Amino acid sequence: VATHRLLSKDVQFKDLGLLVLDEEQRFGVQHKEKLKVLKNNLNVLTLSATPIPRTLNMSLIGVRDISVLDTPPVDRLPVQTSVTELTDALIEDTIKRELARDGQVFILYNKVDSINRFADEVRAIVPEARVIVGHGQMSSDELEDVIETFYSKKADVLVCTTIIENGIDIKDANSLIVCDADCLGLSQLYQLRGRVGRSNKIAYAYFTVSPNKVLTDQALKRLNAIMDYTELGSGFKIAMRDLEIRGAGSILGREQHGHIEKVGYDMYCKLLQEAVDDIRGISHNNVICQVDALIDAYLSTDYVSDENARLKIFRDILDIHSKDDVYNLEKRMKDSFGDVPAPLSNLMHISLAKNLAQDMLIEHIVINNIDCVITFNNVEFLKSEKIMDAMLDEKNGATILNEAKPRVKFNFKVKTNIEKLDSLIDFMLQAGA
Repeated sequence: VATHRLLSKDVQFKDLGLLVLDEEQRFGVQHKEKLKVLKNNLNVLTLSATPIPRTLNMSLIGVRDISVLDTPPVDRLPVQTSVTELTDALIEDTIKRELARDGQVFILYNKVDSINRFADEVRAIVPEARVIVGHGQMSSDELEDVIETFYSKKADVLVCTTIIENGIDIKDANSLIVCDADCLGLSQLYQLRGRVGRSNKIAYAYFTVSPNKVLTDQALKRLNAIMDYTELGSGFKIAMRDLEIRGAGSILGREQHGHIEKVGYDMYCKLLQEAVDDIRGISHNNVICQVDALIDAYLSTDYVSDENARLKIFRDILDIHSKDDVYNLEKRMKDSFGDVPAPLSNLMHISLAKNLAQDMLIEHIVINNIDCVITFNNVEFLKSEKIMDAMLDEKNGATILNEAKPRVKFNFKVKTNIEKLDSLIDFMLQAGA
């Protein structure tokens, strides 16, 4: 049992078979590369309440196995979480409430050069509170004395830096104030919140920002996420949100977060999934359907201007596999951005048609002002009884064209191309897609 020291070059193992890596999010790329060369067949179990985006992404796409433990300790209560401006009144009320119930307070102030001056301000606000200071630039003996003083309840308030992020377990510390919370990462915010509420008492966490400060878009998303996920065992959800905000990074490079390519990320995941399936001996459908339709279908920047929001909508559109999916996505769009424009609704229906077509081994769909034609990749698929019954249905008006690849022409009793698309979707659903 050791620290990063295990990864030093002068440490040799005789017969290492299992490595348990705790707090995985605190290990960098170089550390993890060293783990790979310790032993060829080394089994590694990594533990983390908030895994980094790359590790989580590798687990979600099947490169690594993942297990989620979300059962909290007995009698543990969720931490009451607030995002607010930092004021003297907040500091005073928080400290006095804890003093009244014989509790203690963490105040995280992550600037070593002015931390003692800030501690003096806290003492002036609440003179009766015993305030001490702890940070990473202290000597190990000094810092140990500070933590021991706080642990033995000889102090009421610990003004500290993010050095308390991991490993501090003080059951009477049930209130936390984080200054400049917008400057911290999402996993840091979650780990810091875990420093309070470690007994059966209700705990409070205040993530504060400077008054009148204009926050960046990503900072707002992080603070909204820490507010949204307050229930016990929500670390996995926090990590998932972090993955959405920061991107997955590259599993073969040094980047532990960030977009591989904003436009090509979904294709990257598909290719990676196919490679994993090949290794596992799982077959998959390689038919990619091309849709040529004389239909206006796009997501306008006038409707959704934020780039990240647009990317998320495109991902949701790609994942449409039923009419219910279309209905639910349109409802979410309306709630968030207003009435859904016709071109965006058309784009959702085209995505649904494309996904249904790929399941039926249809490689090409053409919809124009004259007719509607689909091309099958496999002639055997046409022999399906459900498909033949759907083509014989008079409302579809289907005709099989005798060419190298089986093509089916439809004479739907509708006028517009949008109506033709909807009729084609109904046909594919009827045919058992």
